[in-house]
Amino acid sequence: MSASISTSVTASVTERTRVAVTVEGAAARRTAEPPLLAVLAALLVLLAALGGALASPATAATTATYGPRAVAAAAPCTSPDPAVCLIREMTPEEREKAREVRIRYHGLLDQMKEVEAEMRARCQSDEEIARVVVRMRNEAKDITRAGMSPEAIEALEQRNIEKYGNPLGPTADQLFAKYGSWAAVIEAAGRSNPAVDRELGLEPHSS
Repeated sequence: MSASISTSVTASVTERTRVAVTVEGAAARRTAEPPLLAVLAALLVLLAALGGALASPATAATTATYGPRAVAAAAPCTSPDPAVCLIREMTPEEREKAREVRIRYHGLLDQMKEVEAEMRARCQSDEEIARVVVRMRNEAKDITRAGMSPEAIEALEQRNIEKYGNPLGPTADQLFAKYGSWAAVIEAAGRSNPAVDRELGLEPHSS
C-alpha cells in the first residue's frame, strides 16, 4: 500500500514537471519569435523600398524620352493665345524650327515696308497701301506655314477662323473697322504678335 502511494505521488510530480517544461518551452518560443504584425510591417517597408527603386529608372526614362512635351502636358497652358500654348507643347527641335519660320516671317514684314515706301513715292493713298500690305501680310502667313506641322497650321487657322472668319487672318476692311483709319491699318499690318515672338526668343517686329 505504501509502495503504491509512493509510486502515484512520483508519477504526479513527474507529470506536473513535464507540463511545466512544456509551458515554459512554448513561452520561450513565443518570446523568441517576432510578432506577426511586426513581420508584416517589415515586409511592407521592404516592398515600398523596392517599388521606389524600380519606379525611379522608369520615371527617368520617361522624362528623357518625352522631355518638355511631357512637362507641358502635365502643366496646363496659362496663356490666352493658342499659338503660344502650341509652342509650349513643342519639343526643343520643333521650337527651333518654329523660330526659323518666325524669322522668315519677320523678313517678309520688312519687304512690306519697302512696298509701302514705293507706293508712297507714287503718291498712292493710305487705303491703297493698306489693302496691299494686308494682303501681303496674309500671304506671308501662308508662306511661312508651309514649313509648319499640320497640327500647328490647323490650330492657327482655327484661331483665325473663330476670330476673323478667315484662316489667314483679318481682311483690310475688318482692320479698318477695328482701328478706324487706313494709316492705323498700315501700322498694324507691319506688327508681329509680340507674345509669339517672345515665346520663341525673338524681339517683336514693329511697323
